[in-house]
Amino acid sequence: MADIDLQTMSKEELVSLQKDVTKAIASYDERVKAEALAKLEATAKEMGFSLSDLTGGKKAGKINPPKYRNPNDPTKTWTGRGRQPAWIKEALAAGKDLDELAI
Repeated sequence: MADIDLQTMSKEELVSLQKDVTKAIASYDERVKAEALAKLEATAKEMGFSLSDLTGGKKAGKINPPKYRNPNDPTKTWTGRGRQPAWIKEALAAGKDLDELAI
């Protein structure tokens, strides 16, 4: 990398350099991830697999099935974990029991 003499640069050149450095820092992690992914894909290919063959094609993790359904809109469900959706809060405020909303 060439040495940069900051003392001889104009304010406009310094501001431009600062913007370039900020962009490079922001994109650094993405560049490193892309390089790592390319290396992993190449290694998997050398062994006769695709990377998705080895990883199952999706992120590891457990999916929790819904436990509650909105009787007014069956497309709205809730697993019972995390924050209560507004429709659950409204039903409870209206005097319904959580068991009445169970699937």
